Amino acid sequence: MTSTLTPSHQNILDNIQAKIRADDRFLGLLAGGSLIHGGVDEFSDLDLVLVVADAAYDALMAQRLDIAEQFGDLLAAFTGEHVGEPRLLICLYGPDTIHVDLKFIVPGALSQLIEHPLVLFDRDGSVEALLGKASVRWPDQNIDWFEERFWIWVHYGATKLGRGELFEAIGMLAFIRDQVLGPLCYMRENQPQRGIRRIEQKFPSDALRLKATLAAHDRNSVKDALQSAMTLYEELTADQLPPDTALRKQVRTYVQNV
Repeated sequence: MTSTLTPSHQNILDNIQAKIRADDRFLGLLAGGSLIHGGVDEFSDLDLVLVVADAAYDALMAQRLDIAEQFGDLLAAFTGEHVGEPRLLICLYGPDTIHVDLKFIVPGALSQLIEHPLVLFDRDGSVEALLGKASVRWPDQNIDWFEERFWIWVHYGATKLGRGELFEAIGMLAFIRDQVLGPLCYMRENQPQRGIRRIEQKFPSDALRLKATLAAHDRNSVKDALQSAMTLYEELTADQLPPDTALRKQVRTYVQNV
């Protein structure tokens, strides 16, 4: 695994592993992201999970910034409340500006996982044992989830367009690509829904279609992009959902007339 990393990534990872091994409050070190999905390159983040003994957890959480500073040349760090993950410390290390996510968890948190991590260090075998019993499920959505939300989100974007809040409408289009159109491309290929991550490489023909949902700061451009988003959505769901519901017709009419 580590042979695929760039020297800069490898250096910071080696240092983190050495510090973790030397501190018996840590029971294990796990990796996710590109290290398990493949495609590691110079632009990759390091997504790491630090498994902490229950008795040491509160103290380590209070010392997270100090611990992160021991791992390398820490340029900046902040916690992950904005993504609903307060256990996460998001870090940028120098001198080669490497992004590293450090999530601090107790062993009990390993019972429910969205993916099976790579074990980089396991102090006594307990981490591997817990992973062997874990429930692993990627948080994919079903087709009804998308249908319940997509048209409301498109309508919301159209109301911003009607008011002249073009930046808001453009932001909504980006949200729709990430939450609906990208995941539907992955669903069609029976792959875990990963937003629009690496979609240019995985599904180049879809990426070309998604370009039509990009908008300039121009009223007509935003309207065209909203209409393109609806067209692409209907194509992606054509074999699973009815095409001419009242909801679809009314939102399409609203966008057309806004």
